[in-house]
Amino acid sequence: MSENNREIHDVVMVGAGPSSLSAAIYTTREDIDTLLIEKGVIGGLAAITDKIDNYPGFPDGVSGLELSENLRKQAEKFGAKIMLGEVTKITGEGETKRLDTTEGTIYAKTVLLATGTDHRKLGVPGEEEFYGRGVHYCATCDGAFYRDKKLVVVGGGNSAAQESLFLTRYASHIDMLVRSDKMRASDVLINKLQENDKITIHLNTTTDEIVGDNTGVKKVVGTDKIKGQKVEFECDGVFIFVGLNPNTSFLKDSAIELDEAGFIKTNSRLETNVPGVFASGDVRSGATMQIATASGEGATAALMIREYLEN
Repeated sequence: MSENNREIHDVVMVGAGPSSLSAAIYTTREDIDTLLIEKGVIGGLAAITDKIDNYPGFPDGVSGLELSENLRKQAEKFGAKIMLGEVTKITGEGETKRLDTTEGTIYAKTVLLATGTDHRKLGVPGEEEFYGRGVHYCATCDGAFYRDKKLVVVGGGNSAAQESLFLTRYASHIDMLVRSDKMRASDVLINKLQENDKITIHLNTTTDEIVGDNTGVKKVVGTDKIKGQKVEFECDGVFIFVGLNPNTSFLKDSAIELDEAGFIKTNSRLETNVPGVFASGDVRSGATMQIATASGEGATAALMIREYLEN
């Protein structure tokens, strides 16, 4: 549709991860003009996950890349359009929303925010300096560079556990540094870690500094909180999995309400405080951070968007 010679989409979805791809399958099947804008990888963090074994319908698991690719194909099959670019600002212009992007200005009747999350940083000396040269946040992306090498994995949740198990395909040994007195990962994953002789778990151990030279990372310096002593772990690389931050920096000056952690607030219908703007998936406040629920929320958001457009 156009208004004053400008094209206005029925819905623009910001992000092209499992949530918005699922939503797009529903909207396009209802002949709702749908455009997705993605600044990174189609499929988001799911696309760079080695294996997903808790997504319904895949008893033997499925690679994140395969799942993402199939979602993309299905959405495009029904008419969804995907554009690579970054949204920098969203403003409301009456019943029309204006999206400023790196590819120009785009207008829409409704917007679905499904930008997901990104890996949280430690903020310790050496982390930024050695990023990409020994410091990593994606095991499936960079693990193969460390065949028969020693690694440090920082984190104690499910992601750290899953990625550590994946890294044992390559590494000769992995030291896991967990700052608390117990791991937050599921019991199933903890058991797998404990059974793997390539992995040593260090509880109550902080990560204070990543040390290296012009050839890359050489060691990680931490603190044994029980003994109150500095500890060092020689390694060739560090993989950090300490949580996720919402991709909402472009909304900081908008009217869209965020919670104290920067996640998008919605009601039970996935509506934000701005009429016509919805949010789903990991970027939504209260999200469960699971691919299956992100997809389910995408489907729900699509139905809410259809109802909003009809009204």
